[in-house]
Amino acid sequence: MDNRLNRIRREISMLRAQMLRTEDAIRDQVDHDRDCTLSALCLMEMRAKMTALVREWTLLGGCAKLPTVDERLREPRGRSTKALARSGRLRRLAS
Repeated sequence: MDNRLNRIRREISMLRAQMLRTEDAIRDQVDHDRDCTLSALCLMEMRAKMTALVREWTLLGGCAKLPTVDERLREPRGRSTKALARSGRLRRLAS
């Protein structure tokens, strides 16, 4: 069972990477006023496959708390790199 869960996790990771590449291709096609129908259909197929993989992963006992967008935005974050650079702390961290 763990091997199957790991296989599904690997497939999901590879599919995410492929989806990002396809999204970049769509953006490029739109930027150059080209037809992106085939790329968009391919992306929709990948999303359907992702949904099926996540469903299977969940049914096999995989669990992970996936935060909503609101929860992600409310998470505390550290200082920005601009603020660190102004304080001189970024240089100290780099060395």
